[in-house]
Amino acid sequence: MSSHGSRHWLRWIIAGVVFIVVLAVGGPYVFIHFIEGKAPAPLSLKSTASASQSGSAAGQATSAVPVAGTWTITGGSEVGYRVKEVLAGQSQTAVGRTKSVTGHLTISGTSVTAGTFTVQMSTIKSNESQRDVQFDGRIMDVASYPAGTFALTSPISLSPLPAEGAIKTYSATGNLTLHGHTRSVTFPLSAERTSTGIKISGSIPVTFANWDIPNPSFSGFVTTQNHGLLEFLLAFQHA
Repeated sequence: MSSHGSRHWLRWIIAGVVFIVVLAVGGPYVFIHFIEGKAPAPLSLKSTASASQSGSAAGQATSAVPVAGTWTITGGSEVGYRVKEVLAGQSQTAVGRTKSVTGHLTISGTSVTAGTFTVQMSTIKSNESQRDVQFDGRIMDVASYPAGTFALTSPISLSPLPAEGAIKTYSATGNLTLHGHTRSVTFPLSAERTSTGIKISGSIPVTFANWDIPNPSFSGFVTTQNHGLLEFLLAFQHA
């Protein structure tokens, strides 16, 4: 083969290698940033009233709905996961959520004395069907462990009661059951008393190994951290 022909084939080989590299790096970038899109923002409270924690928040609440009693989860509630992952070298955040959540709070005086919420795991969905298949099967095995639950184990003092529209932060301790295992967790949550109910939000760090959950990494193509967040936004109405 002539030197001219050799150079011709060499250019084609180099071009092919460059194309493969660009496809390997650029493909996931395009998919994450232009096709899949940005991950949903974390679940959180957004106050709709003018009351603040400084001023009237230190006084008494103005809502006609009594605080004491039993409160049940109602519409507008969501629970899900948030996990950082790397897809072929490109970082992204995987988010799955469900509105299929039930539960209640019991408030006696100015303390939350009981509280639970339950999620049907098979209803948690992300924006990727293949991720959901892995979540339902290999990762969470929802057929064997259909529900995830949280149950408060220590009371939460609300004193002094916040004014309507004020968002306050509390610490909660309880048992979190996932993948057939129950562990004690302590985490901060935010709560707001509205004119018609109570809303709370927060996130619980979950180290997968503590609940015997397989790492979500998949075949070296998708890698994740060894932990994620269980995030929630719960709306309650007086029973």
